[in-house]
Amino acid sequence: MGAYKYLEEVWRKKQSDVMRFLLRVRAWEYRQQNKITRCNRPTRPDKAHKLGYKAKQGFSVFRVAVRRGGRKRPNHRGIVHGKPKNQGINQLKFARNLRSVAEERVGRVAGNMRVLNSYWVNADATYKYFEVIMVDPNHVSIRNDARINWICNPVHKHRERRGLTSAGKKHRGLRVKGHRANNTIGGSAYAQWKKHNTKSMRRYR
Repeated sequence: MGAYKYLEEVWRKKQSDVMRFLLRVRAWEYRQQNKITRCNRPTRPDKAHKLGYKAKQGFSVFRVAVRRGGRKRPNHRGIVHGKPKNQGINQLKFARNLRSVAEERVGRVAGNMRVLNSYWVNADATYKYFEVIMVDPNHVSIRNDARINWICNPVHKHRERRGLTSAGKKHRGLRVKGHRANNTIGGSAYAQWKKHNTKSMRRYR
């Protein structure tokens, strides 16, 4: 087995003594830093390289802390002036996952770069920590690399805002294949529902 395979096995056993100690110490370190911090190198090199990271110019990694938990509805004094159906305040859940939230926040801070992918690195009682792989589309070493220069095209601006990254596709329900994917044909469950429930009348028939 290569070195990355050993690394992968270590990260897979997160409740081993080594990993519990490492994660606890690192969580303390991350809490002292800013919510969005640029890393010199990825914490999980095996995972980063699987997701497209290269240790060369034009690539960079940012660590993000995202507050855990559901989404509280931001109503003044918790009062909803509407029907009882909509009066929930506390036990609501945000539609997207925290990893896609992390990607969006980095994409907003580093607006000149493109989000390639992201992965989990740590969690404590308050935050989840993700590392986001960013690519500089204007760097010559990226533009000349045939494996990655697809991300330089203008259609990939702010992929993370439009649900085009891996985390974004997950919350859109596009990870499913086979007969269970019938409900997301056309891009989303709503698109599929709309297509099947819209009467299309040809003008001349």
